Amino acid sequence: MQNSAIHPRIALVLGATGSLGAAAARALQAHGWRVRALHRRLDRARALPAVPSGIDWLNGDAMRADDVRAAANGVTAIIHAVNPPHYRRWRELAIPMLANTIEAAATSGARLIFPGNVYNFGPDAGAVVDETSPQNPLTRKGCIRVEMEAMLQAASENGRLRAMVIRAGDFFGGTAASSWFAKIIVPAEPGAPIRYPGSFGAGHAWAYVPDLAETMAKLIEMERSLPAWEVVHFGGHWLERGVEMAEAVQRVVGGGSVIRPFSWLPFRLLSPFSPFLREVLEMRYLWHEPLRLASDRLHGLIGEEPHTPLDEAVGTAVAALGRTR
Repeated sequence: MQNSAIHPRIALVLGATGSLGAAAARALQAHGWRVRALHRRLDRARALPAVPSGIDWLNGDAMRADDVRAAANGVTAIIHAVNPPHYRRWRELAIPMLANTIEAAATSGARLIFPGNVYNFGPDAGAVVDETSPQNPLTRKGCIRVEMEAMLQAASENGRLRAMVIRAGDFFGGTAASSWFAKIIVPAEPGAPIRYPGSFGAGHAWAYVPDLAETMAKLIEMERSLPAWEVVHFGGHWLERGVEMAEAVQRVVGGGSVIRPFSWLPFRLLSPFSPFLREVLEMRYLWHEPLRLASDRLHGLIGEEPHTPLDEAVGTAVAALGRTR
């Protein structure tokens, strides 16, 4: 691992035009960091209204190792917030992109921060999971996630890398227009039904993106006090009755929108013909099995995690989608 020519307040955010990447860039800037980002089309990236200004944009592609290595030169931290679009081609795209980021971080000496999620865990993990709970995913995407974290751990434990995984629940807020929150729960137009995809009484974990981004910034600030390999869980908004999220949306958009169960039947009927729908259908168990992330480790590091009250967070998230009454 090289440590020469490192600038202590410069971070590279891969995926800065996405929901978490944009929020992470904004949080780091608020903490006094310069933020560097990579994009194939700089004119398009700079024009996106949800992406903060003041980012140092470089032309490049996360699938090209040389581009990532050049972008990482001299930075202290790299946030790997880039994902394959639309649940597709995960093995083909996600693994090579992470491999490129690992090599770039190992070369530059930067801490690599990887946003994780609950896909790693199957029902055997229990209703409350900590950082050491068994990882026996039921889905292909979950297996890939476990493999990606193993790549990071192996590189860290052999001395090549300093890496940190921050696992969180389902995203809402920011630019997460493709999230379950935006696509299914929030009604597309006034008065339309609010669809909830899970069992109304089963608990569900949510991560308000600005809170998660601020948590990442706080952890990056204390990077040198952390071990080379670190895993923490972000508790976020744990709702004992999953339908509480739909109820919060109803309070924001108005009582004219009734809450109804989401029908999975079309997904089952069409999944043989659609890889995307098969991927989505695989994740269905997470809406029916309570799986709460225990965040004691995180609290021990930064104290209380950033936590916007639910109705305030939902109100801001719905307004960002342009769907308020």
